Amino acid sequence: MTALFLDSLTRDFGSGDGVVRALDGVTLSFERGTFTAVMGPSGSGKSTLLQSAAGLDRPTSGRVRLGDVELSALGEKALARLRRERLGFVFQSFNLLGALTAAQNVALPSRLAGRRLRREQVTAALAAVGLADRAGHRPAQLSGGQQQRVAIARALVGEPELLFADEPTGALDLRAGREVLALLRDTVDRGGRTLVMVTHDPSAAAYADRVVFMADGRLAGELVAPTAEQVAERMTGLGE
Repeated sequence: MTALFLDSLTRDFGSGDGVVRALDGVTLSFERGTFTAVMGPSGSGKSTLLQSAAGLDRPTSGRVRLGDVELSALGEKALARLRRERLGFVFQSFNLLGALTAAQNVALPSRLAGRRLRREQVTAALAAVGLADRAGHRPAQLSGGQQQRVAIARALVGEPELLFADEPTGALDLRAGREVLALLRDTVDRGGRTLVMVTHDPSAAAYADRVVFMADGRLAGELVAPTAEQVAERMTGLGE
């Protein structure tokens, strides 16, 4: 079953002679319970694709359909509600508040949305990322990898259907990056979620079920069951 469908997406920035087309007629589907990595050289449109797919940015033309809901038909309030209730986000910068504990950071988005999480829900989310014993720690008391795992717990606590990750291991060392990628893989395999991840790292992309390549705002092929070596070779052919 298709979890997310992008239909002929274009996204322009600027106007007149200075217009830049970041997405150029991209059509792509993501099946439920799969892990897709999106790769391409700098400026290829991969982050714009992620933001458009996640409802963080509106495409210039084309459609984004999440399940049976077309995002372009939604007003800003309805779109914000959909993001809050059905989507989760993990970014390269952990975006944790330094004054709050790990547990408070996990619960914060739900509290801001007017929903009170039970303590057991927050504890379970932290336990799922291996940080049950760090609930009372503030970000400065945690390693980079632990902070990213708190961010993943925060993204998962609302039990989203779709998880979007933009360079989630970009600020981590090799070991911490592998732990985070294994955790993301597990949310797909055991949690049944659909995961879309932008990365520049062939080793990270190898955790995915498939890799979609982009160049100049267009699709430039894909690999199923990729290895890091295959991804690196394909990226070299794209000029990076």
